[in-house]
Amino acid sequence: MKTKHVLAALTGVLLSASLMAGCSGDANNDPTDGPAEQAQGVTDTSITVANSAATSGAYAPVGVPFLAGLEGYFDMVNAAGGIDGRKIEFVHVDDEFDPAKGSAALTEFVEDEKVFAIVGHFGTPVVAATVDQLKEYGIPSVYFATGIGQLYADHATSNATGYNIFPVQPIYRTEGSIMVAYAASKFEAKKIGIIYTNDDAGMDLRTGAIEQIDKIDGVEYVEAQVPAGAADVSAAVTSIKNADVDFIIVASIQATMPTIVKELAAQGVDKDCITTYVNVSSAMSEAVVADIQGKFDVYGLGWVDYASQVAQSTLVDYQANVASEYAMNAYAQTGWIAGVFFAEGLRRLEGQPVTWESYMQALEKSPIQNPFGGVIDYANGARLGTQEMNLSRVVPADATNVAGWEKVEELQGIDALLNI
Repeated sequence: MKTKHVLAALTGVLLSASLMAGCSGDANNDPTDGPAEQAQGVTDTSITVANSAATSGAYAPVGVPFLAGLEGYFDMVNAAGGIDGRKIEFVHVDDEFDPAKGSAALTEFVEDEKVFAIVGHFGTPVVAATVDQLKEYGIPSVYFATGIGQLYADHATSNATGYNIFPVQPIYRTEGSIMVAYAASKFEAKKIGIIYTNDDAGMDLRTGAIEQIDKIDGVEYVEAQVPAGAADVSAAVTSIKNADVDFIIVASIQATMPTIVKELAAQGVDKDCITTYVNVSSAMSEAVVADIQGKFDVYGLGWVDYASQVAQSTLVDYQANVASEYAMNAYAQTGWIAGVFFAEGLRRLEGQPVTWESYMQALEKSPIQNPFGGVIDYANGARLGTQEMNLSRVVPADATNVAGWEKVEELQGIDALLNI
């Protein structure tokens, strides 16, 4: 399949009468309303979807493989005849990770190209700038390459509240809740310390953690905030240490996480910690492993897992349809996952009219298996992103390996962890 590249419009959002007539249903009312007529972008032989992503500039090493995985999946589907006789046509524009260009591209996709859905919406700044635009249009939007809190909804009842938004990657708010479930179940924590940064990631992780703590009898928390990128976090660490907590959530991403962990070690803290999947990289483990030895363990969550039979089977198809240079590329695999989730909604509509409303209802019908992870359930307006995550621990280097992460728990959701 050849990707069609389009020039993004230079205008803002114009919700024209002709657009709304072609979409069926009201973006701000009950998403089940509206006539059962074919949606825009749908013909008897094709269905057109789109995204913008950075394929040039600093984020090209992420965007290029992501698109390779997404297109590879669509190519495989089309080679097998499509879904219900329809081939998937994919429209893409390089937005260079620029929110203004991403917004203009979205306007072009929906109003001029008249695509059926947005698949694989890419990058925190672009998604943050356009998520309200997506909701206004009411267009089905499947998979977001970010975990920002604006995607979260626990019971969306209209597109204005996110009914048409279908996140797959972890959302920090959901991840914060899973951190607490692990802390309470696997580590039997009764008093949890939360050190969080004052950016969106830190505050969303904190929000999810506190929401989950409030649901568990006998568990309490203390918290301390630090600036994102802070070089000195000693006061926050001291307050958590003096609170005599059982377990610590390090709700920060990238450079601030090692700073916090190193300060915990320097102050003689001996309580285990957990952090976000974003920090589960060799760079992060190498940064802290020497400081924590003999003092405490650092754990991190994960959402991609190759252990299951589904994952092993998927890997065969993936590697047969994606360029060999991306054989084990995590970004390309997430693009593949985006394609799987979009296609699943179509498969559930075989033999039925394809409208925005019927498609979104199909995604809600039953849980969907992430081929490289757990299941996601969109029922009753749940827009939580990944709901099952595994657990890894920082391990020291040995004669053959640098410091890294060792998986210690398989994919689990909150209910399973807490035996609900």
